[in-house]
Amino acid sequence: MKILLASSEVHPYSKTGGLADMVGALGKALARAGHQVGLVSPLYAGVRERCAGLRREELRLDLPLGVKRVQGEVWTADSEAGLKLYFVDQPGFYQRSGLYQKDGMDFPDNAERFLFLSKAVADLALRLPWQPEIVHTHDWQTGPAALFVRHQQRTGARSLRVCNTVHNLAYQGLFPASQYALTNLPWDYFRPDGVEFYGQLSCLKAGLTYADLVTTVSPRYAREITTEEFGCGLDGLLRYRNSHLVGILNGVDYSEWRTTGNPYLPHDYSAEELEGKTLNKRALQRELGLPERPEVPMFGNIGRMVEQKGVEIMLGALEEMLHADLQFVVLGTGAPEYERAYHELARRFPRQAAVTIEFDEGLSHRIEAACDFFLMPSRFEPCGLNQMYSLRYGTIPVVRAVGG
Repeated sequence: MKILLASSEVHPYSKTGGLADMVGALGKALARAGHQVGLVSPLYAGVRERCAGLRREELRLDLPLGVKRVQGEVWTADSEAGLKLYFVDQPGFYQRSGLYQKDGMDFPDNAERFLFLSKAVADLALRLPWQPEIVHTHDWQTGPAALFVRHQQRTGARSLRVCNTVHNLAYQGLFPASQYALTNLPWDYFRPDGVEFYGQLSCLKAGLTYADLVTTVSPRYAREITTEEFGCGLDGLLRYRNSHLVGILNGVDYSEWRTTGNPYLPHDYSAEELEGKTLNKRALQRELGLPERPEVPMFGNIGRMVEQKGVEIMLGALEEMLHADLQFVVLGTGAPEYERAYHELARRFPRQAAVTIEFDEGLSHRIEAACDFFLMPSRFEPCGLNQMYSLRYGTIPVVRAVGG
């Protein structure tokens, strides 16, 4: 098949969470399975430095966006055999210090930024010389591409199939109704059985409604989101589209997440030879300023510090746990109140708790390799990847019975 993937982030070029890991791994897996694959993503600040062999394509973007037209360029690189990367270059939209936010606040023009990206995806799907057969969009940032493809077909364009994958239904890309004008489409799409959601424009709903197939990242989450408890107000639509809704469990790129030959780990180890795991634990204790005590149980957590991830549950449990002889390390960013709470925990338990508020790919590998237990008390979890990384790294995941 000829497949065009579209995502607002893709590892190792841009990342805020598991979406980037999954899409990066999926592109490689599809190409290795013999499919022809393209992957569209924004040319964010830093991508040029991370992507070797980047070159400008002879494809110019000149797309309507409300009352104006916005121009852009397309840069490409060959990731591996069968997989080509297409980066949408629009400096005014994507050359920023963050992907979606600054100082914890969404960029005020996110509707423009990602409607432009979605229009670029639909445009490229028709113009690329290898003629993709399937457009595979991910989450709300590229969900509207399904709507644009559907409208193109109504006006005589060649037939394309669209698959939209929901990685987290709670993030819907909601904007005031006035922002619908940025689509430059007839208003008959802005209705309850279209992209309107309680008087707002829902970018995610555009993907759910107009894609030929909707997938989620685990079979259980596919069932959960058809219920009122987990459906985030979209459960009725998802029940209606249930025959076109499929849950497929996420996978892990084990060429990246490995315990031997991993450039992020100071010591190799395996299920047959675990001494290296102990050495990694000592190394992490030194790195984070904790007492070097390999016999002490070490608990870890990596991820976004938001309510969904059960941060309040974990903070409450740690109040009791840290009175025992154990250590806890956490890596991530998120809500300022949660970041402050973790810092306060480290201040009160300096010999037992280490807190790193940033994104650090290498440190995430070292935490997984060093810890004995990985804490994941998510209130809901579409799939989750860290429990899979933990199993691969010989670290026991402690999770709630939700999602994946």
